[in-house]
Amino acid sequence: MNFIVAIVGKPNVGKSTLFNRMVRTIPGARTSAITESIPGVTRDRNYGEAEWEGKRFSVIDTGGVYGDNVAHEHKEIAGQVKEQVLFAVEEADLIVHLLDGKEGLTPSDADLASTLRESGKPVLWAVNKIDAHTKESLSFEFYSLGAEEIFPVSAMTGHGFSELMDRITADLPVRPEEEEETAGEIIPRIAVVGRPNVGKSTLINTLLGKKRLIVSPVAGTTRDAVDSPCTYYGKKYTLVDTAGIRKKGRSYSIEGFSVVRAMKSIERADVVVIVIDATQGIAEQDQKIAGMVEEYGKGVIFLINKWDLIPNPEEFFKTISKELKDKIWFMEYAPFITTSGIEKTRVTKIFPLVDEIMAERRKRISTSELNQFVARVIAEKPMPTHKGRFLKVRYMTQVETEPPAFKIFVNTPSGLKPQYLRYIEKSIRGEYAFKGTPIRIYVGE
Repeated sequence: MNFIVAIVGKPNVGKSTLFNRMVRTIPGARTSAITESIPGVTRDRNYGEAEWEGKRFSVIDTGGVYGDNVAHEHKEIAGQVKEQVLFAVEEADLIVHLLDGKEGLTPSDADLASTLRESGKPVLWAVNKIDAHTKESLSFEFYSLGAEEIFPVSAMTGHGFSELMDRITADLPVRPEEEEETAGEIIPRIAVVGRPNVGKSTLINTLLGKKRLIVSPVAGTTRDAVDSPCTYYGKKYTLVDTAGIRKKGRSYSIEGFSVVRAMKSIERADVVVIVIDATQGIAEQDQKIAGMVEEYGKGVIFLINKWDLIPNPEEFFKTISKELKDKIWFMEYAPFITTSGIEKTRVTKIFPLVDEIMAERRKRISTSELNQFVARVIAEKPMPTHKGRFLKVRYMTQVETEPPAFKIFVNTPSGLKPQYLRYIEKSIRGEYAFKGTPIRIYVGE
């Protein structure tokens, strides 16, 4: 396992900005955190990978730790945020305590520093928002925390970043080539999406077997997309919890960022688990989320959650099955599971389904076999005429996987109507399944 560095501090000191700068040391890094000038944006732990001078480590972005003067209505969330920070400290090999050079030393800084010293973990003190050598004197007062060394940095501009990274990696070995990730090793990425408060974080906590994400009855608690490594019977997966997807047009900018982040999580996932609240049925927003997943061409599983709250499950199973078929008719290929994140029933069935869908998404049909199949399909239901001209299929071939895509070549492409393409798609699924994944059919001449 990689060396782990946790970034901690009070709200709005620049932890997420520093986290983003660290993870971007790896070209094409996919994990980043929301950054905004409103305190308390990051609430859960967010994981990323960083590399410096050939030395790689994991980095954790954490929520801001409030002092004792937090407003009463925010105490529950603030307490859970602090709990998440303490989890990160326990997990980390090294802690970076990030401080605010513009605001100066505060009592909450001293309290957190004391907590960190009690952890027994090595701590580096970095004073942020120092964007020039002439401002480094602003960091001097932080030596009173008992630090032997202070690192003045600007997470925004990069001032002092190299020195901090040099110190973080000073005792790390250079990563040998043989320890690089095995070429061709595929770790399925599972994005967990849905409307706010349908039980996404509870589900992931259950799958991970530990309290990894904040759970609250307040809709919108999760704002960022959070990656969680997971192993099931020796096989690796990455679970991505996302902010609940709301309707567009909300004025609060963090809501907008969260929707964008959820969309990005879908875009980079292999399989998407769409969580639906069984007590509320399938809402319009669930249909829109499903449409988004289909548009991105991702594998999909519907998870009907909170099944423990259904009084007559056998009868309701028929109802929800019909509702799925009627309202999300364009995803008849998608399997669904009824679960309870609270009672931990049937949640691990997700993993075998993910494996099955991953295999389906990579399945390739040879051109010769495909054309023999298409010939039978057309014989059973001949192609229509177009402007008095008979349509003829020249050949059909599979052009892509993930998602599977096919191209059918006909003498008059404009004459091949969507209804007949749907017939071909239904026939392909009847023969080859392609369970849990959309397929694409293109027409050429």
